[in-house]
Amino acid sequence: MLQFYFLSVLLNALTGILLVFAGKNVISGQDTASMPSIAYDETVRLVLGILTAVTGFFKLLTVIRGDIPVIGDLIPALAGLAAGTVLLYEFYRSRTHIEEDSLPSILVFIVHSDKYIGIAAIISSVLHFFFPYVLFL
Repeated sequence: MLQFYFLSVLLNALTGILLVFAGKNVISGQDTASMPSIAYDETVRLVLGILTAVTGFFKLLTVIRGDIPVIGDLIPALAGLAAGTVLLYEFYRSRTHIEEDSLPSILVFIVHSDKYIGIAAIISSVLHFFFPYVLFL
């Protein structure tokens, strides 16, 4: 469906920009001069995380014009899932007191590499926009 294609490109780009330029220091309020204040709003980040993760999941299931299911849009879908997970965990972490030792190691890895996931989301959205029929993109 073309709607999920558009949402995937848009939400991966927005979430990637948010993770790269308005990352980790959201709770402490440091380094807020580089982005508008809406980028640091918890509700906006939560909604964007939910939308990005859901779109990434549905991107695995939907097929664009005879493309191969799952493999056809694998990189943008995984980038969306990872970027959405980072924003959702960020919101969850601000609401609870959780020990990182009790988390699965893959989640700890994803959360600590939020800048790299943001860069991957931006790159995948740009490549997904310009090369719609390439396998894995």
